[in-house]
Formats: sequence, C-alpha cells, structure tokens
Amino acid sequence: MAQDVVADQLAVIRVEGMHCHQCEKFIQKKLAQLSGVREAEVDFNSKQASILFDRSQIGITDLMQVIRDAGYDASPVTH
Repeated sequence: MAQDVVADQLAVIRVEGMHCHQCEKFIQKKLAQLSGVREAEVDFNSKQASILFDRSQIGITDLMQVIRDAGYDASPVTH
C-alpha cells in the first residue's frame, strides 16, 4: 500500500467553459472513471479541477485531454 502512495501525484487544472454546477459534476464523473485516478474534485466557482492520480498509470496530459474531449478548455495551474 505504501508503494502505491509513492506514485500518487496531485494535479490542479484550470477548466474554462463551465456554465453551471452540472458541468462541474459531468467533468468530475469523467475524470473519476479513468484508470489511475484516485480522487477528482471539480469546482465551478474557482474553475479548477484537483485530481489525485497514480502517475505510473496516467499523466497530466491525459487528464487535460479528457476534460477537452468533454468540451472544455484545460490548462495546468502553475504557482
């Protein structure tokens, strides 16, 4: 189990194009269905998705592509 945690990474992705909380739920559901995604939270108000994922199974580029395929713009949040 501890080895699984080592591969976990948190991605924060800016999501543009959401019009309501239903959009938020739709994106969250799409992300949660992906293999390697441990947890996904999407917030309409902040226009961000926070995703905990296993980087040995899926990458940030893949996560952003799923959001784009759902009809929204996605870009990584940098600090």
